[in-house]
Amino acid sequence: MQRLIPTGDAARPVAFAEVPQPAPEPGEALIKVEAFAPNRGETFLLEQPRPGLLPGKDIAGLVVQAAADGSGPGIGTRVVGHPAQGGWAEYAAVPTHSLAVLPDGIDSVRAAALPLAGITALRLLRTAGSVAGRRVLLTGASGGVGHYVTELAVGAAAELTAVTATPERGERLAALGAEVVHDVAAARGPFDVVLESTGGPELPLALAKVRPGGTLIWFGQASRTPVTLDFFQLLSGPERVTIQHFHYAGAPYGSDLAALVRLVERGRLHPEIGRTADWAETAGTLVDLRERRIRGKAVLLTGEAR
Repeated sequence: MQRLIPTGDAARPVAFAEVPQPAPEPGEALIKVEAFAPNRGETFLLEQPRPGLLPGKDIAGLVVQAAADGSGPGIGTRVVGHPAQGGWAEYAAVPTHSLAVLPDGIDSVRAAALPLAGITALRLLRTAGSVAGRRVLLTGASGGVGHYVTELAVGAAAELTAVTATPERGERLAALGAEVVHDVAAARGPFDVVLESTGGPELPLALAKVRPGGTLIWFGQASRTPVTLDFFQLLSGPERVTIQHFHYAGAPYGSDLAALVRLVERGRLHPEIGRTADWAETAGTLVDLRERRIRGKAVLLTGEAR
């Protein structure tokens, strides 16, 4: 079968290789991949790939071999999956606890755009607690996570301000009900909750927007610029705020995937897909994703996606 493997070349991060079909573990199903969605964080890993890296965490496709232990969906079931790696291939072995069944009304393109970004959005908002009636600031909002957080938070009656680099990247967020600004300093604070994904010099600016007693949840460093904060002073001062460093990871993922599928099916979540292309165009798409030339998600098709 064909698989995309790292090249170490920033201008052409992946290339096709002919490899054996994966042999699933007892608790894994073998999926014929119809579509996959790269994440911007994966593009950074490809700059200096570690030995044995097999990229690909967000896929949708068809079960062609059920798990030997009897768990999970049967042969012929359409699924969305979140494997640890190896999804940019014709076939992928996925733990059944990281799969969710797709109804006929959700195509593989939209499904592939759900896993990492959608799970992150769900878990971020759970961490934040109820956002109804609260003022929320979201930085780095024009990617996949940002679109999902915006739609879910606005749908839960939050008053959300989204920070994007350009007006074009904020159009969809404004349509979803967010107030869009293009600089953290322009956001009209204070905010009850700040969801910060940029890091670097944006982090202290975002922290300054948190009301006394509010919460900042730091979940990314898209700027790739280190920053130093005096956390002791922040946590012990008279206007202290709660600071949490969040990471989405933690299996099982199946229940969250199923929740995302239900939200899409009920019209409460609409994946923002900025590009759909044949997987022969993966290398160029990864470069564009890394350089922020794609709004929302990019989805690559390995075959005939429903």
